[in-house]
Amino acid sequence: MMDQLEQQRLAHILNQTRSIALVGASNRPERASYQVMEYLLQHGYQVHPVNPQLAGAVILGQTCVAELDELDQPVQLINVFRRGEYAADIALEAIAHDARCLWLQEGVQSAAAAESAAEAELEYVEDLCIKKVHRQLLG
Repeated sequence: MMDQLEQQRLAHILNQTRSIALVGASNRPERASYQVMEYLLQHGYQVHPVNPQLAGAVILGQTCVAELDELDQPVQLINVFRRGEYAADIALEAIAHDARCLWLQEGVQSAAAAESAAEAELEYVEDLCIKKVHRQLLG
C-alpha cells in the first residue's frame, strides 16, 4: 500500500500529465496495454501507442509508431509495457525526449532505469498499474 506522500506524488504526476507515450501498445482488446490505453483516452489523456510490430496500425483511433523518436510531439509521461530488461534503454529515450515521468507498469522493474531517471531528475514509478492508480486516486 502506498503511503500518503507517495499518493500525493502520483496524483500530482497524473494531474500534470496530458500526453502519454504507451510503449508496448497492443491492438488486442484482451491485453492489459490496450485496456489501459482505452482507460487513459476515456479520461482525457492524449495517448500515443509505440510498438515496432504495429507501426502504422491504428489502435483506439491513434496511429502507432515504431519508436519514441517517431512521435511528432512531446510527451510528458512514458508508460512502459515491456519487460524490465528493456526499461533502461527506454529510460534513456525518455530523458532524451524531455519527458517528465517514466512509469513502468505492474510487474516491471529496472534498477538501471531507476538510476538513469534519478540522475536526470525524471519522475520514476515502477511496478504499478497507471490505470489502477488513477482510478484509486483520481477516479
